[in-house]
Amino acid sequence: MVLVFCAVIALPHPSFWNGQDAYLTVLGMTPRLVIASLMAYFVGEFLNSVVLSKMKLLTNGRWLPLRTIGSTVVGEGVDTLIFVSIAFLGVVPISVLIQMILLQYVWKVAYEVLLTPATYMVVNWIKRKEGIDSYDRDIRYNLFSLEV
Repeated sequence: MVLVFCAVIALPHPSFWNGQDAYLTVLGMTPRLVIASLMAYFVGEFLNSVVLSKMKLLTNGRWLPLRTIGSTVVGEGVDTLIFVSIAFLGVVPISVLIQMILLQYVWKVAYEVLLTPATYMVVNWIKRKEGIDSYDRDIRYNLFSLEV
């Protein structure tokens, strides 16, 4: 498997250390989980932001609930797929992997749907308080560029 490169790393340890198996049981997956988490976060959040920004332009700033939920559907979908695949591919059976992806994805989207009324209230309060409503016009969406 290609993604098993992050498998348990058994670093050299002193001969008197008799807790290596326990250490690997508890912390052995940490490097793999960190890599999975970072990759999923960066790609998922980037896509969430781009979709949210593009949808605001397409809807002329209307339908905030549709925009927040729509961007979550895309961003969290990619986030969940990347994280679970990198973290657990080769560790659990494919059928369990698919269940993990689906359940986490449904949970994340449901959470967004449930919190949408609160998001709507906070965003409207901030807009009224600051007196501005920003639009991302003429933006180049590039994850690796320092230019804005």
